Amino acid sequence: MKSKPRYLTKSRFKLALDCPTKLYYTRNPLYEDTSETDSFLQGLAQGGFQVEELVRLYFPEGVAILGDDWDYDKLAQRTSELLEEENVTIFEAAFLFDGLFIRVDILEKKGNNIRLIEVKAKSIDGESHSSFLTKSGVNTKMQGYLYDVAFQQYVIQKCYPNWKIKAFLNLVDKSKHTTVNGLNSHFKIVPNADLRTGVMVTPNLKREDLGASILAMISVEEEVQLILSENPQDPERTFADTVEFYKHHYANNMKIDTSIGLHCQGCEFKNDSPEPNKKSGFHDCWMTQLPNVRPDLVPLSRTRLNDPKTYDVWYKPAKDAVVEHRYFMDELTREDVKDDPGANGFSRSDRQWIQIEKTITQDNTIEVDVANLRLEMSQWKYPLNFIDFETCAVAIPFTSGMRPYEQLAFQFSHHIVYEDGRVVHHSEYINLEIGVFPNFDFLRALKKSLAQNKGSIFRYHNHENTIVNVIYNQLLSSKEPDREELFRFVESISHPTGSSLRTFPPGERDMIDLQRTVLRNYYHPQTGGSNSIKAILPAVLESSSLLKSKYTKTIKDINLSSLNFDDEYRFLTLEDGVPINPYSLLPPLFDGISNEQLEDAVASASAEIRQIADGGAALFAYAKMQDETIGDLERKETKNALLRYCELDTLAMVMIYEHFKELCEL
Repeated sequence: MKSKPRYLTKSRFKLALDCPTKLYYTRNPLYEDTSETDSFLQGLAQGGFQVEELVRLYFPEGVAILGDDWDYDKLAQRTSELLEEENVTIFEAAFLFDGLFIRVDILEKKGNNIRLIEVKAKSIDGESHSSFLTKSGVNTKMQGYLYDVAFQQYVIQKCYPNWKIKAFLNLVDKSKHTTVNGLNSHFKIVPNADLRTGVMVTPNLKREDLGASILAMISVEEEVQLILSENPQDPERTFADTVEFYKHHYANNMKIDTSIGLHCQGCEFKNDSPEPNKKSGFHDCWMTQLPNVRPDLVPLSRTRLNDPKTYDVWYKPAKDAVVEHRYFMDELTREDVKDDPGANGFSRSDRQWIQIEKTITQDNTIEVDVANLRLEMSQWKYPLNFIDFETCAVAIPFTSGMRPYEQLAFQFSHHIVYEDGRVVHHSEYINLEIGVFPNFDFLRALKKSLAQNKGSIFRYHNHENTIVNVIYNQLLSSKEPDREELFRFVESISHPTGSSLRTFPPGERDMIDLQRTVLRNYYHPQTGGSNSIKAILPAVLESSSLLKSKYTKTIKDINLSSLNFDDEYRFLTLEDGVPINPYSLLPPLFDGISNEQLEDAVASASAEIRQIADGGAALFAYAKMQDETIGDLERKETKNALLRYCELDTLAMVMIYEHFKELCEL
């Protein structure tokens, strides 16, 4: 049987720009490829598929090229037939030229005048944008998008040399407000559906149903011409030569050797299994490249290649070591970590060196600055209040008046710890009503809950402080009758952020960041340098005899109250003496997709929503609840699941506090 031709598509071209060696591993059945399972969820998390469907509604005359995505010849033939018309708009137009294949989101043809439109969920301020050009070339944050468009224009021009092509990026505009309620809900996320985008559009939805546009059509003609003429990412080679180089190697299944380095971290072609079912591209690269620069390491073993790397150190302090071809953590010295004395507790460099030293010596014990931890905790005022928010920031807003990626706060949980050790799940708030903007009622409920005492308030990392400042900014343009009272409340529990529209001094109950307490005073080798609550909680559970003893008991048998778990529930289960992460015991919010997968999808998504990665599952669930067709039973079950999820978030903070108290009393 004749083998299928290997065409350089735009996705493979973009992959090669990231790392040319990956061209050899992609679509290779012999090699592990984690991106194949992650990309769909990441696309949903970014809102890219929803935005694509929204943009199409602004081109009602558009014709979609449907069919088998892998039958490139038929797709290109169907496109060619439509292009015989004088004027036509095509969705997913396909072009095939001499081993190059692309599909264009939207192609608008009027005679020989062509508009090439690439749709992205990336946001832009349409009022202030002027250009993506810089003195040194193109904006580095936009470079991937722009090279994508340049490759499309290159292939189209090869197919139709006489066409006059103008390239555009269709982005979401953060300077605009939607004028209709429920806009997002017209583009329903249905992850298990047999749809290419996983998005179901409301039947018979028309352009006039969309209200004022939240999109920006940005010309990138100058940027694309610069790329095609100067190839700023690789000026030693023309753009055409780059394309031909990648095409030739991919078509002939030839590997391009790329120097190993920092870019290898997170490689999607890595398989760490000792007896892998599929080969590991990462290991193949390192086995090939490392002897060239470090002959002293020959012979190499797979075990050595699995050793912790220099780039695994928290905050990546030793980039120069990689330049010097020192790739493994056990090759670092104290001199590789810049000293930053004067901090209370662990400085950044202290913490980095603790990680390096414990990794090298395989010391699995925790490191605690007990004296500084005691000092910090002595300043906390009982009763202690632990709060966590669940929020949503999506490309297409849910309610009228909101901007793309504007934060919407729909849920919080509030635990109180009393000086005698009592743990009370004091209150919670959730608003899943369709088409309702919850932020001001959210703030009122939080104010009422925190007014029950004058004790210290705790958050984990920056999110809660950011959100109350976002709502503060929203209040400035509102006509809420109690907005002055709400202003004073926000000012009392927070401090301004860089995006705050009005400054104020830190409040008398400015929320204490429990993550900073972790950073300054506590290190557990199990975390691998991560300081997220999802990493810290399993670590403290593993090392705390108090927590194991307490939380393996039923709720009714410990000094604790819950609003969402029954008295017989146990938050902690041991398997061969090892605690099972309490989050993994919660039921998934979507059938067939675990909460952990949703968290990872949001964490890997665009910068607009990366800050809420720990609430990825909740984000998806909130969007799900904005669907009017969801039945009462499913709505009730999802709401209850969200309440349990958020309660566990604040209880996790309580557990970390209890472990710290345990350490200080030893």
